[in-house]
Amino acid sequence: MAKVKPFKGLRPPKQLVDQVASKPYDVLSSEEARKEAEGNEKSLYHIIKPEIDFAPGTAEDDPAVYSRAVENFKKFQDMGWLVQDPKEEYYIYAQTMDGRTQYGIVVAASVNDYLTGRIKKHELTRREKEVDRMHHIEVTNANIEPVFLAFPDNEVLGKVIADTARTEPEYDFVSEDGIGHRLWVISDDNIIKTITQAFASIPYLYIADGHHRTAAAAHVGEEKAKADPNHTGKEEYNYLLAVCFPQSHLKVMDYNRVVKDLNGLSEEQFLDKVREHFDVECKGTEIYRPAALHNFSLYLGGKWYSLTAKPGTYDDNDPIGVLDVKISSDYILRDILGIVDLRTDKRIDFVGGIRGLEELKRRVDSGEMKMALALYPVTMQQIINIADSGKIMPPKATWFEPKLRSGLIIHKLD
Repeated sequence: MAKVKPFKGLRPPKQLVDQVASKPYDVLSSEEARKEAEGNEKSLYHIIKPEIDFAPGTAEDDPAVYSRAVENFKKFQDMGWLVQDPKEEYYIYAQTMDGRTQYGIVVAASVNDYLTGRIKKHELTRREKEVDRMHHIEVTNANIEPVFLAFPDNEVLGKVIADTARTEPEYDFVSEDGIGHRLWVISDDNIIKTITQAFASIPYLYIADGHHRTAAAAHVGEEKAKADPNHTGKEEYNYLLAVCFPQSHLKVMDYNRVVKDLNGLSEEQFLDKVREHFDVECKGTEIYRPAALHNFSLYLGGKWYSLTAKPGTYDDNDPIGVLDVKISSDYILRDILGIVDLRTDKRIDFVGGIRGLEELKRRVDSGEMKMALALYPVTMQQIINIADSGKIMPPKATWFEPKLRSGLIIHKLD
C-alpha cells in the first residue's frame, strides 16, 4: 500500500510566491532561464539552474555551479524568501489551463515504495540525467522540485480535494505563461490522518512525469540510509517530494515527430510504402488532426494526410502493442525511414502537443524538416496498464501539461 506522510514544507511567503516560483529545471535551456530570471534575484532558477549566475556557456555540472546552488539556497532562507512551516502538513495544489483545473495532493512519498515497485514507472531513465539531479539533491540536502505522480481515483481523497477547494487558498496567482496556480495548506490533524490512511488503501502510485527526478531522489535517499549508522526509517531522507493527482484529473497531450529526410525516397515512393500498412487519404492544405486511436496525421510536401493503421499492425489486447507510438515507430520510422533508436538518432526531433500542429507545419515549411507525423494522445489508463504490466513505454510517448510549478514547496531532507 502507498506510504505517504505530511512534512514541514519550505516555501515562499504569500507576497513573494510569484517571484520565487519557476518552471521546472528541465523544460528550458540555461539561456532561457537566464532571460526569465533577469532582474529577479528571488527567482528559483538561481537554485535549480545556478549556471545562470555565471558567464554564458558555463557547464551545468561545473563544481562551482553546484556550490552556487548551495549558496543561493542558503541565501533564500536567510533572506526569508523561503520559510519552513513549523508543523508537518499536506498541501493541495491546483493548476488551471485553458479552463481545465487539476488538483493534486502534495506529499512526502516513500523512497522504499519506489525501490520496491509500489511507485511504478513506465519509462527508462538515462544515467547522466539521474546523476545531475542526484548531485543537486545531495549538495542542497533537499528535494527542491516535486515529482508528478498519479493514483486511481479515490472517493475519500476526492472529497478532501473538493472540500478544500471551496476554501480560501494560501497562494493564488497566474504565471507568465497564463497558467493559474492555487495552493492550500492542510494543517487540520484529522484531515491529515484521513489523507495518510486513504493513501494507505491505494496499492500503487504511478509516475506521470519526472522519471529522472524520481529516480534521483530515491537513490539519494537510499544512499543516505546506507550511510547513516543510526538509520530508523523515519528520517526525512526516506521520503521524496511529490504531487499526486487523481487519474481522472490528468490530460496527456500528443507528442509528435518531425524527420529531416525520407531515407533516400521520393515523396511518392515514401507514400507508396506507407500505404502497405496504412490507409492513406490526402486532406489538402488545411491542418488535419488525428481523429481517433490508430489514426495519424502526416504533413509532407505542403499537404496533410490521414493515415489509418490497417488491422494486423496493432494489438488492442497488449498494453504496448495498442500504442500508436509503437505502430508509427515500427512501420514508418524504423521500416521505411531507418530510424531505430529514437533517443539517439539525429534525423528525428520531437514536438510536444502544447506547441500545436502549426509548429509541425512551420518546421517542415522552413526546410529544416522534410516531414511531420502527429499522433493521437496516449491516455492515462494506457500508461497505468503499461506500468502494471511491468513493461516500458516507447520513447517520447507522453507529454503532460501543465507542468508542475517549482518553488511553491520544498522538502528538506534533514
